[in-house]
Amino acid sequence: MTDKVFIEALEIETLIGIYDWERRIRQALVFDIEMAFDNRKPAASDDIADTLNYKAVSKRLIEYVSASSFGLVETLAERCAEIILDEFAVSHVRLKLSKPGAVRGARAVGVMIERSRP
Repeated sequence: MTDKVFIEALEIETLIGIYDWERRIRQALVFDIEMAFDNRKPAASDDIADTLNYKAVSKRLIEYVSASSFGLVETLAERCAEIILDEFAVSHVRLKLSKPGAVRGARAVGVMIERSRP
């Protein structure tokens, strides 16, 4: 299956980082997410109940990420991928988590992971 549902540039503020100054401020992270989902059923029914509701995915991640306080973006990316795979009808997820302004001279740094349901 090659169908994908995506969420692009979802910005969420959270407490993230390993340095003392980072533990005192909230920083904006940016998420780009691609989720494997068979879109034939919702295309045929034209019913939102048959879709992968990207608003529900976004809302769940905003709720989780804004309440989290991990040291590493790697840990946060892994947890977000687990949530998507466990709570939504997704067989594969590709997640890019960017931390803008973390390195001077770079627009953003971060991680990109791909996970599949076993």
